[in-house]
Amino acid sequence: MYKAVFLDMDGTLLKSDHSVSDETIQTIHHLTNNGIAVILVSARPINAVLPTFRQIGLPATFPVITLNGSYIVENDQPIFQAMVSLDVTTRVTEEVRPFKATIAYYLQREWFSEKKDAWTDHEQKIMDVPVEVGPIASLVHEWAERKIAPNKMMVMSEPDTISQIQKHLRSIYNGRLNIYPSKATYLEVMDSRGSKANAVKFVSQRLGIAREEVIAMGDNYNDVEMIQFAGVGVAMGNAPDDIKAVADHVTDTNNNDGVRKAMEKFFGL
Repeated sequence: MYKAVFLDMDGTLLKSDHSVSDETIQTIHHLTNNGIAVILVSARPINAVLPTFRQIGLPATFPVITLNGSYIVENDQPIFQAMVSLDVTTRVTEEVRPFKATIAYYLQREWFSEKKDAWTDHEQKIMDVPVEVGPIASLVHEWAERKIAPNKMMVMSEPDTISQIQKHLRSIYNGRLNIYPSKATYLEVMDSRGSKANAVKFVSQRLGIAREEVIAMGDNYNDVEMIQFAGVGVAMGNAPDDIKAVADHVTDTNNNDGVRKAMEKFFGL
């Protein structure tokens, strides 16, 4: 018997227009009304997850996994966070600087960048707080005074450049940082403790749910470890073929209610 469903958002739960179908919401309500935990797992910061959380009508007591597992909130309070040290944040920034790319730095409910451009303008559409812009040295000084560091860095650029940056950063930080794309134009950089798989494990243990009782659904490379960790890992029909290859089941696309169809299958609805 499955007791929890962990859902990636973009490309999985959300359609391309960022909506969730009424039919999917009804199915989620059926599960939660019957004691099944439905947990949102996103690369987005908490500010950009809560509108969907509230729209679906998930119980306020359910944890919310954000920033690729680097920041987890329950009852509007953080229960876990992993941070990239300020020294490493600075070094990664300098390693990326020769490439044509923009980096956004996410600290709990805030976000920062060294510049405001088309990439940050696109991200601003899902953020309810404005980006704070400043040179990395000034930002790091401010964060040091506050005794905080980024939960996640996100490098934004064209797909070919993202591939080059990923290869370059992994040649330096492999094993020390989690570095993987959440889509072709976004490269996520987190502390090694910050991953969706670690977050699913943490929340499952907190809820007293065994790995075998977990279903996890996702569509991209930052979902792979989560899909592999779960008792049943589900890849979306719109996922790359190598994501589908590691999953136990492949459902329909995000635009064709793949999440709902998978839930109906595994819960016999």
